[in-house]
Amino acid sequence: MSIEVVAEGLHFPEGPVVMPDGSVIFVEILAARLSRAWGNGKVETIAQMSGGPAGAALGPDGAIYVANLGGMDLDKMVSLAGPGQEGRIERVDLATGKIERLYDRCGSNMLSAPDDLVFDDQGGFWFTDLGKDFERHRDYGGLYYAKADGSFISEGRFPAVALNGVGLSPDGQTLYTSSTTTSRIWRIPVEAPGRLMPPPNAPVRAGSPRTGELLATVPGDCGVDSLAVTASGSVCVGTLYRGGITTVRTDGSLEYFHLPDEYTTNIAFGGEDMHTAYIMQSASGTIIRTRWPEPGLKLNYGLY
Repeated sequence: MSIEVVAEGLHFPEGPVVMPDGSVIFVEILAARLSRAWGNGKVETIAQMSGGPAGAALGPDGAIYVANLGGMDLDKMVSLAGPGQEGRIERVDLATGKIERLYDRCGSNMLSAPDDLVFDDQGGFWFTDLGKDFERHRDYGGLYYAKADGSFISEGRFPAVALNGVGLSPDGQTLYTSSTTTSRIWRIPVEAPGRLMPPPNAPVRAGSPRTGELLATVPGDCGVDSLAVTASGSVCVGTLYRGGITTVRTDGSLEYFHLPDEYTTNIAFGGEDMHTAYIMQSASGTIIRTRWPEPGLKLNYGLY
């Protein structure tokens, strides 16, 4: 497949959102900003943020919703705690760049490190919480559902191990999520908007929670990052360390597309036929575009 560079010189790009005009909105984790690439090397800053913005999605109101990991010491690759370092969900107005914090807790429990999000057809969104690594301990994360107006948040799964990507099946009845450190792809039936079917088995202990039904484990010395769903219901997931995108079919079979960047973190689909794949090569700071063999799933808000 031929590959075209859309943007380069970026600071760990992630969270691609393909817009109707063909531009791509994305976050730059290391620069803590929300940016937009227009092609031909043109990139602009939409909003200067703080913390570690890691995932983005276009909401029903035309704003961009951002999953923010919170504070991190990039030299030691450990998380920071304290006021202002909280993991959170934020809303960014595209016209003004104004940032609004919607959620940093669920009930009395603080969020740890929100990483990615996807909207359902009811206008609410699911988001993953990766959890945080500190020098001497780790916070668990989970899976949450929230309304876009900031009025409601609920816990779908807790605890969970390093949940990263999240997506919905074409009929909206199945939620997919990836676990970075275990290289697993889970699928979970959605019982109703904001409500997941209980896990098939209760956790044996806090360190080994069962998130849902295991769809696949990506083999080899790798991790998995964010994901997108195709029109047929396959899951395309960024594959770390090996570099590339792994496609997981609904029957659990795998297909691997190699790329040279060991931190290939995410993929999003666009174009009128949804065959155009935008892929985030985060270590090299580039966004590339290629023709994908099958069309991606049109998201509930945004394209066409």
